[in-house]
Amino acid sequence: MARMPSAERRRQLTEAAIRAMARDGVARTTTRSIAAEAEVSLSVFHYCFDSKQALIESVITTLTDHSVTVVKDALRPTGAPTSRATLEETVAAGFRAYWDHVRAHPDEHMLTYELTQYALRQPGFEHLARRQYALYAEAYADLIEHLRRDMDLRLQVPVSVLARYLAAMTDGLTLNYLVLGDEEAWTDILETVTAHIAGLVRAG
Repeated sequence: MARMPSAERRRQLTEAAIRAMARDGVARTTTRSIAAEAEVSLSVFHYCFDSKQALIESVITTLTDHSVTVVKDALRPTGAPTSRATLEETVAAGFRAYWDHVRAHPDEHMLTYELTQYALRQPGFEHLARRQYALYAEAYADLIEHLRRDMDLRLQVPVSVLARYLAAMTDGLTLNYLVLGDEEAWTDILETVTAHIAGLVRAG
């Protein structure tokens, strides 16, 4: 087995855990099955993660990064837009990028809800569920700050409030889609949400 830096090995094991958990469920996924998925020995797993809590926290962080990265790429500025129409187009582009990720990776997004329930039901793991939702809010706050600077926007509500609103809204919409599978309804709702978000900010 080729040697690699511990950080890279942790990433490899985390991605393997995501695949195994999405396929088999959180409760049925064992350290042994994750090691097998990553094609490493069990001793390598235990060298990288000293507890299941550490593994789950790494999984939660990585899953959040997967979604945030595609949205950040979609929101990367190509000029210096200032119009409300361009603002709505920019917000819509971010949501479409996230929506495309949900459609392409439904098992990953389903896993995020399973991780929440698992953490809340396991004594001593509750803080991981709180950390998961804190990560969502932090990710949106970071996106909002970048967008505000790039587009010279003034917010009608505090960044923290808008970030938590966006996190709650996308959380609910995602679960709704995973349950109902209604793409047309999701798209219609998204247009309404985009217009609402645009109404909470204005060009500087």
